[in-house]
Amino acid sequence: MSNAVPPLLAALVDDAAVFPPGSMPLPDAVPAHLRHRAGRWAPMIGPLLVPTADLPEIAATVDIGVVGEPAAVDQALAAIPGNLTVRQVESPVAKRGEDPAPGIDRLAALAQKYSDKPWSWYFEVPLAWGLMQALDHLARLRADGLPVAAKFRTGGLAAELFPTPVELAAVICACRDRELPFKLTAGLHHAVRHTDPDTGLVHHGFLNVLAACLAAEDGAEPADLAGILAATDGLPLATAVRGALDRPRPLWVGFGSCSVDEPITDLTNLGLLPREVHA
Repeated sequence: MSNAVPPLLAALVDDAAVFPPGSMPLPDAVPAHLRHRAGRWAPMIGPLLVPTADLPEIAATVDIGVVGEPAAVDQALAAIPGNLTVRQVESPVAKRGEDPAPGIDRLAALAQKYSDKPWSWYFEVPLAWGLMQALDHLARLRADGLPVAAKFRTGGLAAELFPTPVELAAVICACRDRELPFKLTAGLHHAVRHTDPDTGLVHHGFLNVLAACLAAEDGAEPADLAGILAATDGLPLATAVRGALDRPRPLWVGFGSCSVDEPITDLTNLGLLPREVHA
């Protein structure tokens, strides 16, 4: 690993440049991703996340995460070209208000179909009715040997898509108690919790989440984590995280960001990534 990226931050950010709000055209996103993966921050960057419909358009050799509905994912995985190396598959199991159990069963059957492949599977579960039963379900699948984890949406185009600090704290502790890794998506544009000046929506900070996961691993309860997730001062958060930089990241697999540069800039400004790399 590059000495610029400590273990706690390894593979923290998947490249979601083609997804909103960035929506970078694929012909631009692929070479940009390859530049990131060849640069000094490469150990911090995960695969390029690509919708199923766009996979045939990629001519370069690149590591990808396949994103789509289960039926489209199945069709895409059956025809993956040799230039693409699949690292992970991400798919929703239900819409908000629906019972997630049938969708989990369908996606689990698909994961079992491709069980000979070294792929991680992320089941996107709505933060709504049936959540805890869904986490129990995923934990059982993982205990049975399927490489599955949870995925949660932490933002979007409406306020109800942003979980409160209390809700997110409860989810983190629930995953900890089940030894279930999880991934986050949407809304984590910057390191520290903030209000978007254009929309008025309050976004979670990925540094808040990282500090909360460290606290959860050390036994903190949801009320403690909620305070960490609600914090808007980056310096105490950076101080809490700095002492754990040499530890593997607990619980949280990472998050997809439509900008790879923004997380790197924020972490550099907070002193958690070096401004210069020394041999």
